[in-house]
Amino acid sequence: MGSGSASVATTTSERRLTRCGIRPTAQRVRIATLLLSAPQHLSAEQILANLRACGARISKATVYNTLNLFAEHGLIRQLSVDGSRAWFDSNVDPHYHFHDLTSGALIDVPVPEVEFSRLPAPPPGTEVAGIDLVIRLRKKL
Repeated sequence: MGSGSASVATTTSERRLTRCGIRPTAQRVRIATLLLSAPQHLSAEQILANLRACGARISKATVYNTLNLFAEHGLIRQLSVDGSRAWFDSNVDPHYHFHDLTSGALIDVPVPEVEFSRLPAPPPGTEVAGIDLVIRLRKKL
């Protein structure tokens, strides 16, 4: 990506952060530009490694704090798929996931592709706020 494309992506990221009520610091903009460049699922470790490979001097704590801030403001979605690590999803539209157990990859599944015939009634005084579905995949034996 040329420097013109990078500055356009940076400006777009700054606007998205501002619209979500997040102050666009240089480090937040770098993380947003990386994560929001395409629909993707990345761990904090992958984001940190990518930023450092591009020459950014950024701490692990800054990456985690920034991702948590983004998730709190609805800019990204935090996923817990297998209990071993958190994933951060740049697609905040309703959808489900396939999880490839071999590669660890997450693949979006559109809501209309899944049908539930019945859900249990929620406990009294509560309502269903959303459904998270992870379909785990492995190679056929």
